[in-house]
Amino acid sequence: MELTAEIAAYRVGDGDPGRLVGEFRRAVLLVPLADEAAGGVMSAVAGGIRWLYAFTDEESFARFARARGEAAREWPYLSILGARLVDAVVPEVDGPAGIAVNVADEDGSMLFPPVAGIVPDCCAVDVNNGDQGEV
Repeated sequence: MELTAEIAAYRVGDGDPGRLVGEFRRAVLLVPLADEAAGGVMSAVAGGIRWLYAFTDEESFARFARARGEAAREWPYLSILGARLVDAVVPEVDGPAGIAVNVADEDGSMLFPPVAGIVPDCCAVDVNNGDQGEV
């Protein structure tokens, strides 16, 4: 099953979290690049988490551009495996980071939060990484 089908199954209660994460890791995602001044990939911060935008195909990416009122501009992007995105890019982000997939698709979006099993343990907010002193 492909990622969009796993997302749909999960959203209606028929999905399996392990299969969903597996499909996410195997999927080739389109990740928009931030403007030159900001560098890196395009993201937004919500709830103290930096969410990196990723899209499963050009159509979902185009819906995002239209929703932002920026459909006419050129959108540079990376094509990257979900596994590479979380294993190599997320650790480079300053602070907790997750992946927001197909954010402009009301019925097809999915957040992959910075928790163990999705991002590396060193980046997971639910793993004690020894960063805090004992009380």
